[in-house]
Amino acid sequence: MAFIYEYGLFLAKAATLVLAVAIIIALIAGVALKQRPRKGQLEIHDLNEAYLQQQELLQHYLLPKKAFKKWQKNAQKSYDQLTEQPKRLFVVEFNGSIDAHEAEALREEVSAILSVATTEDEVLLKLESGGGVVHGYGLAASQLDRLKQQQIPLTVAVDKVAASGGYMMACVADKILAAPFAIIGSIGVIAQLPNFNRLLKKHDVDFEEFTAGEFKRTVTLFGENTDKGRQKFQQELEETHQLFKAFVARHRPALALDKVATGEHWFGYQALELGLIDEISTSDNYLCQACQQRQVLQVKYSQKKRLSEKLGTAGASFGAALWQKLQQWRWH
Repeated sequence: MAFIYEYGLFLAKAATLVLAVAIIIALIAGVALKQRPRKGQLEIHDLNEAYLQQQELLQHYLLPKKAFKKWQKNAQKSYDQLTEQPKRLFVVEFNGSIDAHEAEALREEVSAILSVATTEDEVLLKLESGGGVVHGYGLAASQLDRLKQQQIPLTVAVDKVAASGGYMMACVADKILAAPFAIIGSIGVIAQLPNFNRLLKKHDVDFEEFTAGEFKRTVTLFGENTDKGRQKFQQELEETHQLFKAFVARHRPALALDKVATGEHWFGYQALELGLIDEISTSDNYLCQACQQRQVLQVKYSQKKRLSEKLGTAGASFGAALWQKLQQWRWH
């Protein structure tokens, strides 16, 4: 048992050393590449072909050889006809984070689509987001509005969640689809922050802040907040909420805003009754139907990961795997 204990201790020390070296390398690489802009590329995927391959695999298993050959010939003919017709469906995805940095990729995707799309085409956005910063999601919604300005039909499909800033994006669409239990709405604004002023005073730490302008800083993390500052901050939240409601009203004028702009969220079925969405459907169902009627192309802009990001991901994966192994060794 002593040998096993010593061996386990040696492994833990070795793993700690390797992980520390990996972190140092990642930090050095990050500093070296910080000023170097990342390169991105546009990727186009033929979803008709992908669906055809899935069908072909199953039909090959299910049909006799002669029947499969006949089906294969007809399927290829249908595929050729779809790719030759002028009506196309462009598919983009937006899985939004708090800061909505995905808007940068969305900008490139929308620009690419606008360079070739006509009013006979359509764009489907697969949207998943619980919202985030106002300016980030405002920009993302503006990218979608570029499609509307060029009269390109826009459909948004929500399989899981489009809340707050996510719904701000969704309401730009001509049509909103949502899965039965997708979370929709949350037309409201929230801000929260801790205040460490009493903790600093307890330890005799002074915090000084200098500003020019009465409301340059309304509330703060470390200073002593005043009732006047809190009232001003609340006023700014209310003004942002009014802008949010006006934006939604402009794109979905039939909505009863007094009922839905309370910050609450609803599931898909409820959202349909309230007029927040137009149809209960998943993105998969919509795409399957579209692949039978028109050419469907997925447009994705991706950026190459920096060395620091690759090292960081690899280090995190290694650490998680090592911890799991050590846990197994500990319990077994």
